[in-house]
Amino acid sequence: MIFDTHIHLNAEEYEENLPSLLNEAKEKGVTAFLCVGWDIESSKKAVEIANSFDNVYAAIGIIPTSIDDFSLENILFLEKLAQENDKVIAIGEIGLDYYWEKDIEVRNKQKELFIKQIELANKLNLPVSLHIRDAYGDALEILKEHKIEKAGIAHCYSGSLETAREFIKLDFKIAFGGVLTFKNSKVSKEVFLGISLDDIVFETDAPYLTPVPYRGKMNRPEYIYETVKYAAELRNVSQEELEDMAYKNSLKSLHVKTYD
Repeated sequence: MIFDTHIHLNAEEYEENLPSLLNEAKEKGVTAFLCVGWDIESSKKAVEIANSFDNVYAAIGIIPTSIDDFSLENILFLEKLAQENDKVIAIGEIGLDYYWEKDIEVRNKQKELFIKQIELANKLNLPVSLHIRDAYGDALEILKEHKIEKAGIAHCYSGSLETAREFIKLDFKIAFGGVLTFKNSKVSKEVFLGISLDDIVFETDAPYLTPVPYRGKMNRPEYIYETVKYAAELRNVSQEELEDMAYKNSLKSLHVKTYD
């Protein structure tokens, strides 16, 4: 069984044929999904989808690149949305993204948004899905000062092995997706090979970051199978063993007892 710990089933690319896409994924052994929001509208959509499919859960939050959605009113809206829906099991995706953003004032606003959503996660007793890009130093500083009680998952991790170990010390799992299969993904491979299997989970981030051999096409829920298959070969373990361990890690990190 495979748990896709980060997928955007709420993306417009999937509106026409979501049930069939989920059925095709199920045939590949993908039995659970965390549908992740990135702003207010996508968070509402994530909840709608989670409430429509038994094996789909929702994460709600405001990504740092959606900083225009940051307001006290919207933080309170997310709180209410989580309180009213049992299928909301995480706050996310949240964090810091400095890749395009060079303005110090905007970066500081991202930090403020991050801290507010950490406080929300702790208030609701939920884990988080982290979105960190070119900001691992600042993110770790915030996470050490504002401990997330239920920790969570470092989504689409692109930092160093040394930094990954710092996240693991804070009880986060490290998520690997299609990037792991890319020929030039040396850092991702180094991290994957350098940490314990107890600390890994898998994701698609679909419809983005499609794995080999489908790179260049729109990512689909079923394609996580290819990432896990590649990862098992890379680690020289059986795919069944890796699936089982990563699945259990996913349930543990997201504090889910069952997907039924």
